[in-house]
Amino acid sequence: MSGPPTRRAALVAGAAAFVGAAAGQAGAQAAPSREAVLQAMRRATRFMTDRVAYNGGYVWSYLPDFSRRWGELEARPTMVWVQPPGTATMGHLYLDAFHATGEDQYYAAAEQAAAALIYGQHPSGGWNYLIDFGGEGSIRDWYGTYGQNAWRMEEFHHYLGNATFDDAGTSEVMQFLLRLYLEKRDPKYRPALERAIGYVLESQYPVGGWPQRHPHADHGPEYARYITFNDDVAGENIKFLVMVYQTLGDARVLDAITRAMTSFLVTQQGQPQPGWALQHDLDLKPAAARSYEPLALATHTTATNLAQLMSFYELTGDAKFLARVGEGLDWLDKVRLVRPRPDGRTHPTFIEIGTDRPLYVHRTGSNAVNGRYFADHSDQKTLGHYSAYRKIDVAAMRHRLERLKATPPAEASRNSPLLSKTPIVLPRFFANQDISTSDLNAVRAPPAGDKGEAVGRILSELNTEGWWPSRLAAMSNPYRGPGPKTPTPGDYASTHVGDAWDTSPYPVKDGPVGISIAHYIGNMSTLIGWLEQENTGRNRT
Repeated sequence: MSGPPTRRAALVAGAAAFVGAAAGQAGAQAAPSREAVLQAMRRATRFMTDRVAYNGGYVWSYLPDFSRRWGELEARPTMVWVQPPGTATMGHLYLDAFHATGEDQYYAAAEQAAAALIYGQHPSGGWNYLIDFGGEGSIRDWYGTYGQNAWRMEEFHHYLGNATFDDAGTSEVMQFLLRLYLEKRDPKYRPALERAIGYVLESQYPVGGWPQRHPHADHGPEYARYITFNDDVAGENIKFLVMVYQTLGDARVLDAITRAMTSFLVTQQGQPQPGWALQHDLDLKPAAARSYEPLALATHTTATNLAQLMSFYELTGDAKFLARVGEGLDWLDKVRLVRPRPDGRTHPTFIEIGTDRPLYVHRTGSNAVNGRYFADHSDQKTLGHYSAYRKIDVAAMRHRLERLKATPPAEASRNSPLLSKTPIVLPRFFANQDISTSDLNAVRAPPAGDKGEAVGRILSELNTEGWWPSRLAAMSNPYRGPGPKTPTPGDYASTHVGDAWDTSPYPVKDGPVGISIAHYIGNMSTLIGWLEQENTGRNRT
């Protein structure tokens, strides 16, 4: 599907923002040799598997002495992260490296990552944001300390003991386990894969959407059970089910796919505001979510869903998916800013229901104990950690819509993996790419281009221990207990972190040098791309 990028790439980019540039700058490098590239990949991967991994799993970044480590929040040594770019992203990278080199080291590393993820699979079949090998007591204590005091990270304020579709964690693990199973048809991976498929099918509502979390926890927030579009939950699940149908021939998923696509139609609001909210309640009405996600329509979610509807036309050839796309685009044009922001953002994030006026979110207080969020119409002192504006290219979406309208249904869906009679082979490379359903019948390699200079720099920056130094661009306050009930003096309205009791991550300048999973994935993907170019060149000769 052309359209919105997958969550993996967005989250890899987000975690890459957790680290800055490499510690040093390399000068001009001699042309690398194939053996030098292979040796660097082996060394870097041995460091990851032998020194960094915990029971085969990973968090996002580490201090070099491993005294502190972070996923989306600071993690304990017994924890590994599911939320991308975490353990499944590393598993994808290892399979990519195995495909590029044929070396068993990478397949073994992928199996180790899979073992960690299978250990942490919820009985329902899905995954939480993280896995704690320290056991139930350890994870509950972490949620009650680090999680509960991360002011802006409300999804970590309470341990619900269930699994989530949020932030593509469950989606990425499912795709990775499917890839790993298909690699050698090893039966030991089939039970976990079947539980994951069952999780997607069983958690789906009759109308076709999915909740943010499942099974529902009585003590959890009400929005966790609502139909969720935020973070492209439905789109990610549809993509996985299409993969299952085309690779395993599992006909059970066809009805689920059809209902899921239809859920986009029935939740689009009527005139004069034909958009979507981040979530919709079980009566299909827009709903509020976290306290900084008010009851409102969301322009970026609307744009994503309109792009998905056009993609559904390409999957099915059914014109009903295009019928109201134009209305949605007209509405996005109506609510756009009078002039773009300096960074090019064109739309307010939230639009008030009934008035089309922008809603802006603010906060007051200093930590999770005394702070609160609220929304109004003032565009002053908006949040620093949740953008008040979005960049949406409505003109490009209109161009795509007109092109699809002019394309006969059979032609538009000619390459649809949903309609293909031939089983697909999944793309060879996943870790650092946007894989959408339209890619499933195409042979893809890492992005082409002359990588020689970048490869030379990457080889030179691999240090003697076998890792690529990265300057951490974000840190967090260590947990020091619950915050005071009286706000700490200061202005925290637009900061990423509150007072010293707030355990939320925040950006820093000149942070310490550390070990970054996103940096490893990016460098390894560049080296894999270079190997593929070399392989292609040799095959042509």
